[in-house]
Amino acid sequence: MWNDKKVFDYSGMIAETVRIRGHEDKFIRAYWSRPIGEGPFPGIVLIPHMPGWDEWCRETSRRFTEQGYSVLCPNIYEDFGDGTPPEVAQKAREAGGAKDSDVMEDVDGALSFLKNQVNSNGRSGVIGMCSGGRHTFLAACTLKGIDAAVDCWGGGVIAAPEQLSPARPVAPIDLAEDLSCPLLGIFGNEDRNPTREDVDKTEEILKGLGKDYEFHRYDGAGHGIWYYDKPMYRQEQAMDSWNKVLAFFEKYLK
Repeated sequence: MWNDKKVFDYSGMIAETVRIRGHEDKFIRAYWSRPIGEGPFPGIVLIPHMPGWDEWCRETSRRFTEQGYSVLCPNIYEDFGDGTPPEVAQKAREAGGAKDSDVMEDVDGALSFLKNQVNSNGRSGVIGMCSGGRHTFLAACTLKGIDAAVDCWGGGVIAAPEQLSPARPVAPIDLAEDLSCPLLGIFGNEDRNPTREDVDKTEEILKGLGKDYEFHRYDGAGHGIWYYDKPMYRQEQAMDSWNKVLAFFEKYLK
């Protein structure tokens, strides 16, 4: 939890760009931060949001590492070339976005990488924001070996047929019956994607299926409440939800 460490406690980490095996057996870049020490450490795969494989994702990886996690953030936009995160994200938008199937293979490769480390405790979670939240929901329903998943304001989990595309051929909610791990959701009640009604419907379906989930919904907040570099940031709601995410991962991964 935030500020619960004693000031004399040792703190150290390593953070660097590495290559992992991703979709179509290609090698893709990933940002890997982990504590210094023998461990064992639980793993977290942080799926990038549509703003790209950006500095915010790297800083967030290190923030989780400060709490004792080995964190891998794969570049799910590798196929769209080099450039600044906004430039690469624009290329991805123009191409219709990263394919769900490719992203799932990248996430699966990231999970394997983390669990194969000699100081892994054998447990790994997945978290994503915005489009990464949608990918997190999809991963929790289609991949094996995920022990906990956190969807932060993932739009598109609920999708009408006309909203589907070759890159996104299935609405993740249609796969909810296969959700195989506890799911935490963080949402702003003023968000337009997902809307309040989308979150209501998602919760209704998960409850009807008897799934292990908990949603936290915040008034006075819309999309992206953790993005401290943008006007959408909401300090009070962000810190409360950060602590809920840390408690959730503590319960299921440590």
